[in-house]
Amino acid sequence: MVRSIAILIALLAGACASVAFAVSTRRAHMPSSKERLAAAEVVLHREIMPTLRQYCWDCHADGASKGDVSLDRFTNVTAIVSDRRLWERVLQNVRSGEMPPKKKAQPSSSEREKLVAWIDGTLFPVDPAHPDPGRVTLHRLNRTEYNNTIRDLVGVDFRPADDFPQDDVGYGFDNIGDVLSLPPILWERYLRAAEMVFDEAIVTGPLVPRTRRFTPGDLKGHDGTAALATKSSNGEMTLDFPVRFEGEYVVRINAYGQQAGPKEEKVQMGLKMDGKNLETVKVARGKNDPKFYEHRVAMQPGAHRLGVAFLNDFYREYTEEVKEKSGKVRKEHRVEDRNLYVLGVEIVGPFTDKPAELPDSHHRIFFRMPKGGDDAAAARSVIERFATRAFRRPATKDEVDRLCTLYRDGRKAGDNFESGVRQALTAVLVSPHFLFRGEVQSEPDNPRAVQPVDEYALASRLSYFLWSTMPDDELFGLAAKGKLRKSLGEQVPRMLKDPRSRALTDNFAAQWLNLRTLGILTPDKKTFPDFDESLRSSIREETERLFDYIVREDRPVTEFLTADYTFANERLARHYGIDGVHGEGFAKVSTKGTARSGVLTHASVLLLTSNPTRTSPVKRGKWVMDNILGTPPPPPPPGIPPLEAKELKGTLRQRMQQHRDNPSCASCHERMDAIGFAFEHFDGIGRYRADDGGFALETQGEMPGGDKFRDHVDLAALFAGKRNEDFTRCLSEKLLTYALGRGLEYYDRPSVAGIQAKLAESNYRFAAMIEAVVRSAPFQLRRGDGDPLLTAGP
Repeated sequence: MVRSIAILIALLAGACASVAFAVSTRRAHMPSSKERLAAAEVVLHREIMPTLRQYCWDCHADGASKGDVSLDRFTNVTAIVSDRRLWERVLQNVRSGEMPPKKKAQPSSSEREKLVAWIDGTLFPVDPAHPDPGRVTLHRLNRTEYNNTIRDLVGVDFRPADDFPQDDVGYGFDNIGDVLSLPPILWERYLRAAEMVFDEAIVTGPLVPRTRRFTPGDLKGHDGTAALATKSSNGEMTLDFPVRFEGEYVVRINAYGQQAGPKEEKVQMGLKMDGKNLETVKVARGKNDPKFYEHRVAMQPGAHRLGVAFLNDFYREYTEEVKEKSGKVRKEHRVEDRNLYVLGVEIVGPFTDKPAELPDSHHRIFFRMPKGGDDAAAARSVIERFATRAFRRPATKDEVDRLCTLYRDGRKAGDNFESGVRQALTAVLVSPHFLFRGEVQSEPDNPRAVQPVDEYALASRLSYFLWSTMPDDELFGLAAKGKLRKSLGEQVPRMLKDPRSRALTDNFAAQWLNLRTLGILTPDKKTFPDFDESLRSSIREETERLFDYIVREDRPVTEFLTADYTFANERLARHYGIDGVHGEGFAKVSTKGTARSGVLTHASVLLLTSNPTRTSPVKRGKWVMDNILGTPPPPPPPGIPPLEAKELKGTLRQRMQQHRDNPSCASCHERMDAIGFAFEHFDGIGRYRADDGGFALETQGEMPGGDKFRDHVDLAALFAGKRNEDFTRCLSEKLLTYALGRGLEYYDRPSVAGIQAKLAESNYRFAAMIEAVVRSAPFQLRRGDGDPLLTAGP
């Protein structure tokens, strides 16, 4: 503990030390704020206010505030500029033709264009020739990035960050710098994680048994949660884990049983290792008295699988007569249900007298060992190379000197060479230069000082965007030579073909499409008795595989919406009514001639946008507006009554039409519900249906602007074809947000438009979109903190 505290003190003493990079700086070109606002004020009163009064005032002024939008206070340009968020909504609705509502008087094309141009130019002034790249907050590695970076830096893959607090989410993603805070408990976890990493990665002496703990969330194949693994029917849950050293290990399962059936028959738990039976134990304890059940087993280095099986399920429902004190007899329904519960697993070991065989990770770190008494020089070489890779840029002489001090202190205290170096490397893993992705800014307080990010920072931006991990040797090498920026055309395709690009699926797509929420949804068992955990995992994997296929095969992004193929295993194919698919493995299958086309007809999305007992056109429409069109509806005003199914009759569409007769609902739901009803041929878990409880389904609708559709197939084709600008803009915005780790602002709009243009030029190929993102101004440049508009001239 004393030595750990010393590490932290030495670290914090140099936490602010940074390396300076030579970069060119330019001033952001901005017009005079006074002149620009004065000109806008004149046009506001001469042309814009009359248009607003004529077409908008009835619903949004003089005390009216439909959709929670009131324009009464916006009597001058200063007031309008103070609420960009609201006026951006106004701009989107006017530009799309959604406002004014079609039943109201409509402005002429010239009036609409003039209003759009004035709002756009006044609130969102941009100069594409001198882009404002914005500023990214100092970016802490999130849990996924930390785990992946440790894997690639050290060569061990056991996910120490899974023990960290959950990362906060902003703008739909968990890699947003503004919300990645650093609570005090995280400092403690960082130090513990660093110790665990080097316990795995290097050998400093004789092997000492240690305990690795796994939570229910690490186990697969159970019906429970991340806090409690449950088997409610006969079957096996599994735990995959690596062993680095030969020896004996003790497997400890913390379990209890829910007893039922004959009193002498307790819950039986079978233990297996790599498919071989170890033993069967009786789990006699109950919920309030769990117990560790142990078994000792010899293992070789490599991957292993522990099986924990529930062997004797029992379930019985019956009716029992109960006599009350009054003598009256009543019948009670009883249920007996035997289940197995696992709270966690521990693997303890190795127990061995053999000297340790050094793992690959040890050789990776200790690439140089002392020869002829040059211990200090060898230690410095090891420490400097490790720190350079961990900091993702060359470690400075001062940083290496401080780290070598820790090595020397360890040797004075009696440590051997490896243990002394380990102390210094532990300090590296709790350094802010490792935990944060820092970028040097020569004028950090000047928002008008724009400069390119240096090549090492560019390498990190690129690798954490596409791989969620540190740069590899090729990126480091190009950055060191100053050639990375010139090599993006070759590096982006290389990186997308690398297996690590799977991170785009796991971290971008899973959050963009809300797939991470699937694990907590609970469809009603009576309504959907066929839904099970196998189907839950299958529907998520289907969507992930489609995204990954489009990335790796460089397919058009519009295939997200129109793909006439999908990926299915036997369980999912049966759910969809597709023949010829067998086994648990996934295969690419055609959906031509079926109702399925693209991600909008995936069961994952259809389940996400349903209620537990029925479909929800409102949720489905809102999801599409949020994630496909990038035009989220405003939050509902307070006091809106729920849809009471008992009081309304007919199909869900007919019942909701009765509900929308309420004026407070109609204004927001007209567009949202039209989109949602297009998917009514799919029930709450994504099965196709021909009718709704005997009522014919009505899936036709109309978009603002007059585009009509018959069903979900027409609608997806519309979003991918005639109206694809909404989809490509939305996807561009989501991808740029994720790549930058910050929310987008008005000054990012030229960059979004540029990404869309490059995408269209390439026939919408995914790789072209990625390259356009990494070549965009906000990805390539940065500036000081603050608002340039407030410092833009006299």
